[in-house]
Amino acid sequence: MLASVRNPRVKDVVKLRSRRHRDRERRFVVEGTRELSCAADSGLALATLYYCEDLLTDGARTVVERIAATAVDCQPTSRPVFEKMSYRHTPDGVLGVAPMPDLELERLPETDDALWLVAVGIEKPGNLGAMLRTADAAGVAGMVLADPTTDVFNPNVVRASMGTLFSVPVAAASASDVRQWFQTRRIRVVAGRPDASVAYTEADLRGAVAIVVGSEHRGLGAGWSAPGDEAVRIPLSGRADSINTAMAATVLLFEARRQRLAP
Repeated sequence: MLASVRNPRVKDVVKLRSRRHRDRERRFVVEGTRELSCAADSGLALATLYYCEDLLTDGARTVVERIAATAVDCQPTSRPVFEKMSYRHTPDGVLGVAPMPDLELERLPETDDALWLVAVGIEKPGNLGAMLRTADAAGVAGMVLADPTTDVFNPNVVRASMGTLFSVPVAAASASDVRQWFQTRRIRVVAGRPDASVAYTEADLRGAVAIVVGSEHRGLGAGWSAPGDEAVRIPLSGRADSINTAMAATVLLFEARRQRLAP
């Protein structure tokens, strides 16, 4: 039983909330029943699983039993220790530490006529997590973070993604490398821009297409207006001149999905 909040292992888990510590240690925290279940389904190898009997829900207990059946180090903790390590107001008693997977573009699947999501310079972890959920629901082949600002292993991203961080292939690279990757594979770039002349419902979003959305404040730079790129807009009727970037990604991806499923 891990019972002291001063234990070095406890302090290490708490430090993993910091991006600097995550990057240095190449490890991150996966907390919650749904998240750990998705991680296990994806084959992510945990280094350690921490659990607290006093806090375990039925679902969390099932996750502990499943992971305990593998070679993962499973460490019981006291309630004060777990609450110290937890990033949540109402923890369900299960938390894992895992090595960071590499995010090179080469890890993305080779597939024809696929739909991709590119998120450029996204700043808010909640938006990034929501985009992962949408990408999973829309059936994208993968999500690419171009010139990423937010760390995809941020605890808020992991939580907001509800585990889809582990079901959607994710890569991160510079915008120039991302563009080259798509160009080499003959994948069309369709950028979401409020000043585009073509409405998103009028564009052909079938075939090998990468939907590109920009950051909350800066949008997409000129680098995403190269010859051969397409641009679409989401018509707005109210006083607002824009919508949340995660919402925009949802609208565009599901229009692409609608077109692909149409007879």
